[in-house]
Amino acid sequence: MKIDLTETNSSKINSALVQARRDIGTPAIGMVLTLVIVTDEENAYDALKSANDASHEHPSRIVVVIRRVSRSPRSRRDARLDAEVRVGTDSGTGETVVLRLHGELVNHAESVVLPLLLPDAPVVVWWPQDAPTDVAGDPLGALGQRRITDTYACEDPIGALGNRAAAYAPGDTDLSWTRITPWRSMLAAALDQQALSVTSATVEGEDDNPSCELLGMWLADRLQVPVTRALSRGPGLTAVRLETKDGDIVLDRADGSLATLCMPGQPDRAVALKRRETAELLAEELRRLDPDNTYESSLKFGVARLNVAQAGDASAKADPVPAEPMPKPKPAAADADTKPKPDSPRPAKKTPSK
Repeated sequence: MKIDLTETNSSKINSALVQARRDIGTPAIGMVLTLVIVTDEENAYDALKSANDASHEHPSRIVVVIRRVSRSPRSRRDARLDAEVRVGTDSGTGETVVLRLHGELVNHAESVVLPLLLPDAPVVVWWPQDAPTDVAGDPLGALGQRRITDTYACEDPIGALGNRAAAYAPGDTDLSWTRITPWRSMLAAALDQQALSVTSATVEGEDDNPSCELLGMWLADRLQVPVTRALSRGPGLTAVRLETKDGDIVLDRADGSLATLCMPGQPDRAVALKRRETAELLAEELRRLDPDNTYESSLKFGVARLNVAQAGDASAKADPVPAEPMPKPKPAAADADTKPKPDSPRPAKKTPSK
């Protein structure tokens, strides 16, 4: 069921939601969260489709905020709100409100969204494309317990990672980090099977791919070893090599769907490691609403290295050879907690020099 409202306000939208639920015979609200999508007209369809697919796992009220560009000085002065209310089969398993903001109202989107949030339910804000530099400080971002961005969709993905690290606040996350969850799980499980000391690592993937950079940061942060970033034609992340004194652990995915895991003393194994759709990534992020400390640690670890890498971008693209190894981090203070973190691969053991 769809209801179109022109030159409306938040009160009329709430009344339309109640009336629509009564008309289809479901007056009760059975949704677990409010998902606010901040996008533009061009990308609204794809973002809403992904959110509707994710709502089969997380029934939610989806509020889509579309800021319309005003073409004349008069239209920029006038504030107008148009809305579209969808319930039932037109809105997945929840309900959807599409807001189109015109004129001065574009700068005050939070005042329109706030009355539409579900009471006593968590709020997640998602920017499918370009997000503000400080998402937690953004008026819409401040409404959410979780804030989801996607640096892969930015014009400068690596630069966007630096911005995310500089302005990080608990609750921030990025779909480029979500994309490497299967890789991190597979590598952690491989190191749990064999007590091997990793001496260095190599991450291979497309140039300017933030997921490759994040995986390299994670390995360097957790294993405390130098990591080399090598370039390939993709698609996406293609291979990870962990070097040990007993042989290399290699996870190689050349075709974007099926990977091969090679471990010392064991036969090669084929593992499913397909590139996932946005709806699957979004559903994974909606499963947890607490801060992701592992993402924070990995993101902040790589800021200095990313800045150094950007200075040599031109030579790296002209001659696609592996970048310089990531420098080893400074040793922790004597009273620091040096125990390995529970969700990470086993840290490398130091071997005495001859």
